[in-house]
Amino acid sequence: MFTIDQIKLAHSKVKSGADFPNYIQDLYKLGIIYYTTYVNDGHADYLGKNNFIVSTASGAKKRFIADISDGNQFKIDLRAHQAGKTDYDTFCKDCAKSGIEKWVVDLVKMTCTYYDNAGSPILEEQIPTV
Repeated sequence: MFTIDQIKLAHSKVKSGADFPNYIQDLYKLGIIYYTTYVNDGHADYLGKNNFIVSTASGAKKRFIADISDGNQFKIDLRAHQAGKTDYDTFCKDCAKSGIEKWVVDLVKMTCTYYDNAGSPILEEQIPTV
């Protein structure tokens, strides 16, 4: 099974969204099959085989998630992050401003889906393989 320390080590290698595909591969090698990251407090829940779950602690920064989602602005901000133009904290701020409550990564399907406060999917992307 995997630990929070192993996840933190993998995450420490991420400098921008450009590093995301490698990060996903590192998590998959640890045995993670699914995880959810919550923008409002920064915690994440990681699921492995046999319903094994670990959760990270909430971050010190609380973010207000906009009530009305702006999918177009979110896509612009996401593209900038994926191109390495923003760091993780900036990306999370951009998510909150655009009404993104969480994202869910499925390492089996290799998808990342972003959801608004109502639980509606705003965008689903295929994760590129490295």
